[in-house]
Amino acid sequence: MSRNVAEIMVDVLVEAGAQRCYGVVGDTINQLTDAVRRSDMDWVHVRHEEVGGFAAGGEAALTGELAACAGTCGPGSLHFVNGLFETHRNGAPVVFIASQVPTSELGVGFPQDVDQKKVYEQYSVFCEYIVNPEQARRMTVLAAQEALAKGGVAVLIVPGDLFTQAPQQELPWRVHRFDPIIRPSAEELVPIIERLNQGGRISIYAGYGCASAREEVLALADRLKAPVAWTSRAKDFIEHDNPFDVGMTGVFGLDGGYRAVAECDTLILLGCSFAWTQFYPDNATIIQVDLDAGQIGRRHPVDIGVVGSVRDTCEALVQTVEAHKDTRWLDECREAYAKALSHAAHDSRDDELIHPQELTMALDRLADDNAIFTADGGSPMVWMLRHIRTNGRRRTMASLVHGTMANAYPQALGIAKAMPDRQVIAMCGDGGLSMLMGDLLTVVREQLPLKLVIFNNESLGFVEIEQKVEGLLDAYTELNNPDFSQLAASIGMRGRRVEQKHELDGAISELLAHEGPALLDVRVNRMELVMPPKVESGEVASTALYSAKAMLNGRMDDVVDLVKSNFLKR
Repeated sequence: MSRNVAEIMVDVLVEAGAQRCYGVVGDTINQLTDAVRRSDMDWVHVRHEEVGGFAAGGEAALTGELAACAGTCGPGSLHFVNGLFETHRNGAPVVFIASQVPTSELGVGFPQDVDQKKVYEQYSVFCEYIVNPEQARRMTVLAAQEALAKGGVAVLIVPGDLFTQAPQQELPWRVHRFDPIIRPSAEELVPIIERLNQGGRISIYAGYGCASAREEVLALADRLKAPVAWTSRAKDFIEHDNPFDVGMTGVFGLDGGYRAVAECDTLILLGCSFAWTQFYPDNATIIQVDLDAGQIGRRHPVDIGVVGSVRDTCEALVQTVEAHKDTRWLDECREAYAKALSHAAHDSRDDELIHPQELTMALDRLADDNAIFTADGGSPMVWMLRHIRTNGRRRTMASLVHGTMANAYPQALGIAKAMPDRQVIAMCGDGGLSMLMGDLLTVVREQLPLKLVIFNNESLGFVEIEQKVEGLLDAYTELNNPDFSQLAASIGMRGRRVEQKHELDGAISELLAHEGPALLDVRVNRMELVMPPKVESGEVASTALYSAKAMLNGRMDDVVDLVKSNFLKR
């Protein structure tokens, strides 16, 4: 018996490596979900499609394999938008099947008719309609191949009535995978080699493009005796066991990374797309290596730009540049970084108030050596990047390009589903968690061993900081939270609340030892500032302006708390 479009699409996705499809069942995808039911693919029934997009992206990003999700016509597929935009910008290979109203009703204002292509083509590697059954295998193959090869979301838009139709003929289209060698020509490397051979203070700034090039990057750093700063997305690959490591720059960074990037003579950008121009050096030669020509000079003017993979280009440079012996610049940056790390490690107070850094460092200390951490956008992301140590086995994940709220536990849901034997810890903001609380029910139904830690400061904390830095009174940021531990218990999840420091280690140990889903609601200091490595005079003035406004508005206690929490050692 000939197979219909739904069965063909599911078969292709399974052949391409997809093990799960996330979504909410209904109307125009009923035939597709039935095909999934009869296949080797699992259907993960989420409560909100946005969570499905996050979860598929979390799974795909951490496994490197294809994941899938599917939405009903109109609002069902539109609900995926934020989760899939995050997934695409995170470079995770996902195929999204967006169903459409029947072909006979297209273009006449039929209920739930939405042109999904106009929505998704702006953030996808592939976005096309399937308009007849003969296209089903071919288009699904192309979508899966593009998602895997380019890293991102591929979208297939399918009118609901096509799923039941069968093609007259099927050609054997199949997904191919690639691992090419891509490096600049010898002529293009000459000006880079000449500049590096001049010596001076040379620094490397490593980005996500270094994910499969760790050894080659460190070999080049050793050749040049260059400090290696890294963007937040490169943390997992560059930070650990790295004698050239000086950390991050930018608002999330510490002094070593800031100095290495801002004060060098030559800066080598390797697979790096760091967006904040004020942290680039003012008077340095900038060399950029990227696989995508469109990234060259996009963030900051560069002097030399070449197209190539970081792995292959670094390998060529190691074989051709002169070996440097002077380590003074490297030592200076490393010393600054070590001092900043030591300060952070001892940044503890003798009160019973729990500071978010202390909570993060306790998680770091007590979690497994191969634990996976996700963090919500905002301050939990900063604390994770600064204080969760990597070792080559641990992984971290945050919304570092799209910058969304509410990503941590939905991404962790997909990761825990794909990696049930790994410890998965979601570092949630109270604002982020409460935005998408409904899928806690999915975590319980699936009995995922997911651990949620809530940084509960009863506010949109990062927004408050932004307002204060602008000299504004914080407004509309306060959150009236429930007791999240009781909420967890009411739906069948283990829950506990902690408000005092002496309870913290025991509570975390209990959380991590629990076999099923568990939530820890931790009351943390609301007044904690996320301090950048270099504080500009304008920011000092604006914070002072905030303090003056707070006093004039009868909020002296807020000013006192801000000073005590961040500037007075006890």
